[in-house]
Amino acid sequence: MKKTQDTCLITVRKLYPKFSVTERKIADYILKNPNKIIHSSINQLAEDLEVADSTVFRFCKRIGYKGYQAMKIALASEIVSPLQDIHEKVNEGDSVDTIASKVFRSNIKTIEDTLTIVNEDQLQLAVDTIINAESVEFFGSGGSSIIALDAYHKLVRTGLKVHAVIDTHFQLMAASQMTEKDCAVFISHSGSSKDILHILNVVKATGAKMIAITNHAKSPLSGGVDIPLYTVSEETEYRSEALSSRIAQLTLIDVLYVNILIKRGNEGKDALKKMREAILVKRI
Repeated sequence: MKKTQDTCLITVRKLYPKFSVTERKIADYILKNPNKIIHSSINQLAEDLEVADSTVFRFCKRIGYKGYQAMKIALASEIVSPLQDIHEKVNEGDSVDTIASKVFRSNIKTIEDTLTIVNEDQLQLAVDTIINAESVEFFGSGGSSIIALDAYHKLVRTGLKVHAVIDTHFQLMAASQMTEKDCAVFISHSGSSKDILHILNVVKATGAKMIAITNHAKSPLSGGVDIPLYTVSEETEYRSEALSSRIAQLTLIDVLYVNILIKRGNEGKDALKKMREAILVKRI
């Protein structure tokens, strides 16, 4: 199946971790002000960002365009009909069936967009780190704590020693007992939750390896861990970014689970068999 070409905004998000400080400055502006970009000249943009025209031009080349004008055209085609085409707006008069269709399409798009920015090297590193850890702790605050529990629910089937608790006090206690042989996986849409960042600092002092699943490349969490994994989600009137990102986070957890189970070979199969036999008594 032929892979579709990444859009301008997706490309910027995808390459963001590899950008220099100046390139990230331009990228942040584009991501936050796409509508303003298509009505600005290269001189205006350079002046707003206090960089040289040539710097903006090189950035456009860096993300795969011949120049600023080519990037503007591509960007304009993406936002002519903003979220209606990608994450369709739900209207108060919509029928139950119409709302269902729009929500499904929005979720599908969120997963597809996240797939385009998955970094294979980082993903492989995350899989290897989790497998080689003596113990793995999943941390999440608020809605992300549910994702952390889902991660535990999946990875406990692999035979690895995994743990997850919801209460932040228990999380801090667990974090303080980690060692350099362990791995912590942080799940946070914003990457700037005070509870998660507090736990991050506690884990960092133990020397444990740290992985993050977040929507924001430029966040304290993504900058503080060893291996950041990113999701992509858009906000609509009735669906916040955090709500949409949940679907992508769950899917990334599935990706880690399947890769880990396959890589563990017979050990993984035996663990899965034991788990299935153990819960068989719960079925009628």
